[in-house]
Order: sequence, then C-alpha cells, then structure tokens
Amino acid sequence: MAEETVKKYITNEDLKNHNKPGDLWIAIQGKAYNVSDWIKSHPGGDAVILNLVGQDVTDAFIAFHPGTAWHHLDNLFTGYHVSDFQASEVSRDYRRMAAEFRKLGLFDNKGHVTLYTLSFVAAMFAAVLYGVLACTSLLAHQIAAAILGLLWIQSAYIGHDSGHYVIMTNKSYNRFAQLLSGNCLTGISIAWWKWTHNAHHLACNSLDYDPDLQHIPVFAVSAKFFNSMTSRFYDRKLAFDPLARLLISYQHFTYYPVMCFGRINLFVQTLLLLFSKREVPDRALNFAGILVFWTWFPLLVSCLPTWPERFFFVFTSFSVTALQHIQFTLNHFAADVYVGPPTGGDWFEKQAAGTLDISCSSYMDWFFGGLQFQLEHHLFPRLPRCHLRKVAPVVQELCKKHNLPYRSLSWWEANVWTIRTLKKAAYQARDAANPVVKNLVWEALNTHG
Repeated sequence: MAEETVKKYITNEDLKNHNKPGDLWIAIQGKAYNVSDWIKSHPGGDAVILNLVGQDVTDAFIAFHPGTAWHHLDNLFTGYHVSDFQASEVSRDYRRMAAEFRKLGLFDNKGHVTLYTLSFVAAMFAAVLYGVLACTSLLAHQIAAAILGLLWIQSAYIGHDSGHYVIMTNKSYNRFAQLLSGNCLTGISIAWWKWTHNAHHLACNSLDYDPDLQHIPVFAVSAKFFNSMTSRFYDRKLAFDPLARLLISYQHFTYYPVMCFGRINLFVQTLLLLFSKREVPDRALNFAGILVFWTWFPLLVSCLPTWPERFFFVFTSFSVTALQHIQFTLNHFAADVYVGPPTGGDWFEKQAAGTLDISCSSYMDWFFGGLQFQLEHHLFPRLPRCHLRKVAPVVQELCKKHNLPYRSLSWWEANVWTIRTLKKAAYQARDAANPVVKNLVWEALNTHG
C-alpha cells in the first residue's frame, strides 16, 4: 500500500503534450519515459521516435527491440505512470504471441540461412568473375550478368536481415556483414537503408510518412497524392505538376520498364544521403564501402571487349534485380493506405492493412528472402526468416479472430492487383477535374482521349 501511494500518474492527454523538441515522452506498458536526449543516439534513428512521441508505443517497442533493451528503459523512466493506460484485445493477443515466440527461442535460433546465403553469394561472385574474365562468348557474358543480378538480390537480403537483428556472432561482425553485403557488393548504403526502412516499418503505407510509397513524379498509388501533399519523411512537397501527371497517367505501362532501372534511383538516394548535412552513422565507413563498389564494378565491366557488350551486361544485371524491386512493391502498392502519422494503439491493425503476402512453395523461400511473408515480417521484424513460414498460420488465425485482413496472393495475382492499383490512379490523374496546369505535350498526347 505504501508503494502505491508514492506512484505518480499522468493521463494519456497529458502524455500527448510531451511531443516537442526537448520534451519528448513515450509510454510503454503504462510507464512514461523521457527520450529527449536518447533520441540523438537511438540506433534506429530519430524518425521512428518522433513519429510516435506523446503516445503509447508498447507494440512497436516489442516488435523492434530484443529483450535486453528493456533494461535500458530504467534510465529513461520519468517516475510517472499512465493512469488510463489500457491495451486493446488485438494488442494483448499480439503481445502474448510475441512472448510465446520468445519462450520458444525463435528470435535467438537463426538457423544456417546466413551461412548458406553468404556461401551462395561468394560462389556467384566467383562465377561472375570467371564468366567475364575467362570466357569470350557473348552468351557467357550475359549469363554472368544475370548471375550478378541474382547476387545483388541475395546480398540485399543479407543486408536487410543484418539491419533488423544480429545475424553474425557479435555486433562488430554484423556491422561488417552490413557494409560488405550492402555498400561494397551492391553499391547501396546500409545507412540509407536503415534510415528509410525503419521509417517504412513504423509508418507502413502512410502516404505522407512512409518513404516507400513516395515515388512522385514517376508513380502514385493513390489519387490523394494529386493534392501535392508534403512528405513528412523527406520534409518536402511532393509536387503533382504537369510532368508528374503525364508520367503517372501511363504508370501501369511504365511500371515494369522503370523497375529494370530501379537500382539507379537507389544509387542516387545513397549519394544524396551521404553528401547531405544529415547526421549519418558511420558516414566514413559508408563512403568507403561505396567506393569499393564503384571501383570493382566499373573495372569488371571495362574488361568486356566492346561497348555494346558492356551496355547489355549492365542492362541485364539491372533487369534481373528488377524482380526484387517488383517484389517489394507487390507487398505494399495494392494494400490499404492512409494519410497521417502512425499511431501506437493500432500497430497490428496498420501492419495487417498495409501489407500483402506472396504465396509460394517452400523451395522458393531462398529466392524471396522470407519477405513473401510480409505481414509476419512487419509484425516481427526481428524474427529470423527461417521461422516466418512456421508462424504464418498463427498470424493468420489471429487476423481471422479479430476480423483483420490477411491477404496471401500468388505472384501472378499480386502483379494483377498492383497493375490494377496503378491503372486506377493513372486514370484518375488523367481526369481534367484535377487542378493541374495543362501543357502542350499533355494536350497533344490526350487530344483523342
């Protein structure tokens, strides 16, 4: 009883007021924590915290953090408890499920996926070198290019996994795996990936907070983009100008061709971040890794005998990786979207609404990197991919219990859904009622409808 009398309480309304720089509070399981200083050194970046300050973040905290992270909370505790704290039935079931997975050791048992994948990547790299340096036929060079594209896909999965949890024996080796698989082998900064990917996970399919849906002027999955909304992630206006309207009007035709050159955008985004004034963790190491890539890749291409062969080698390797870019968009483009910041109270619901699974046979799990179980991955981003197939039926049952969407489509069906989504937005972009200044090019292309 004495202990109860010394407890201090605030309400959820009080908590909402602590959402300004220097006064950033969050609540986890009914206890309020001050993260104003911690946000500067938060491994997941500041965006994920800023998007949820002033509210309960228990489900998100459980999803992103290992058990050891709970010990760090004591240093951030304000001494206040949230008097009207209560979790929904969905949240309670989700937390029980996470606790059960933890008891079963699923988060710690990583299997041998990393070893197999790294060995596969090494073998493919050797095959690429042999195909380019030891063979003279055009066919051999094109096969080497295709293998290089597959290498980039598998290497990206290693970078993705290592960004969510420790896949190596310790954190130092894990960081090395990140830089090797990301920066050195693919030319894409792991710092850029963490920055955008954590925000994507937290604000899954929010049109103005999720960077993975913000592809103006090339793509738009919703007509809501036509109001030139502001990206809260990039802190800039996503202008729906005449050029955007023109490109989006035909996006269901350009979708696959654009995916073939998707890597170019990732290269550009990497450089924009590394040369920006933002605080970038391990900026020097990221630069070094990118330099390694832009040393070996051009040198490899230069070993080909003619410029046409060099062009087709690069084109083929990029086109193969389009399969991965397509997969990433299939998981989200046709799912439900919303406008506004994420909220901590409906974590499970937002993840279920914003994701699509891709059904496939188990022997294809290596190809999809586990990300065909997109909802399962979003709910448990720290769960090693070797367990995602096992937990899928449990997640599906929970969705059924609470009448939440659980969509698992074939590769073909997911493509149909995505093209249908893009086509619908394309036709809406053509609507003359949209307040966009017309130009001569637009009028010429659309004179006859």
